[in-house]
Amino acid sequence: MYSQIDSNKRKSAALIALFVGLLAAVGYVYGYVTDTGYAGLVLALLVSTVWTLVSWYGGSSIALWSTGAVELKDRSQFPTLWNLVENLAITSGLPKPRIFIVDDPSPNAFATGRDPAHASVAVTTGLLRLLDKNELQGVLAHEMSHVKNYDTRLMVLAAVMVGAITLLGDWMFHGAFFGKRDRDRGGDLGTIFMILGIAFILLAPLIGEIIKLAISRKREYLADADGALMTRYPQGLASALAKIRDAAMPMEQTSTSTNHLWISDPRAKSLGDRVSGLFSTHPPINDRIKILTSMLEKI
Repeated sequence: MYSQIDSNKRKSAALIALFVGLLAAVGYVYGYVTDTGYAGLVLALLVSTVWTLVSWYGGSSIALWSTGAVELKDRSQFPTLWNLVENLAITSGLPKPRIFIVDDPSPNAFATGRDPAHASVAVTTGLLRLLDKNELQGVLAHEMSHVKNYDTRLMVLAAVMVGAITLLGDWMFHGAFFGKRDRDRGGDLGTIFMILGIAFILLAPLIGEIIKLAISRKREYLADADGALMTRYPQGLASALAKIRDAAMPMEQTSTSTNHLWISDPRAKSLGDRVSGLFSTHPPINDRIKILTSMLEKI
């Protein structure tokens, strides 16, 4: 458990360093091509600093806002949900996260936050209608495990990296039209810069999905296992995943930057999509159920 937390913290730091480094490199080359000296580097460092701070302190709020989540202020409206989150926080030794409701008929849930002290858990109205108490507890334990393992921090930073890749492409592409030094030195840096920019723009969505896929899949398995250990009842989460799979209902409001946060792919339009997981940031849901079922013999 602790090695997983330390690993996620190291990877979060690495993502931030990579983000700043990429923008700094592009800013330097941009200044070279446009004959503006270190102005491009200074601008890149300024942008990367602001972007990192916004994602660190406001990334969770942005993610919640993009899903239309509304905070649950007290237990009166959804007492069972409130009590389950409160009990799981006590069991896991975590601060109680803020609770949000997403008005969507598709059953789903996600957690976000840079650390356990600033965490939030969001569930859809569809999930609350579909699951019984034990199943809902399993889903919430899964999300609380993401919080405890600092997966939520890593996921938010991954979304920032996707945006950074797109920004890199835009800078490279536009930098080509303002180049001076490439002509003075008899080279063709402007053309190369433009080609690289176009490549980044075209490949940004694919690269972003690969980054999120590499980060998300393993952590979904780990959160399943940790959540099952938290409740000591793997069947609750397994049954919940089976119901979510069979519902096969895409969410009405989704964002590519937050799709990897949900417990199940919010874009899946059919049962086949949820079962295969071939092009999803999430592992095949049947595999997750099989692993959870096998845990029954070990707990």
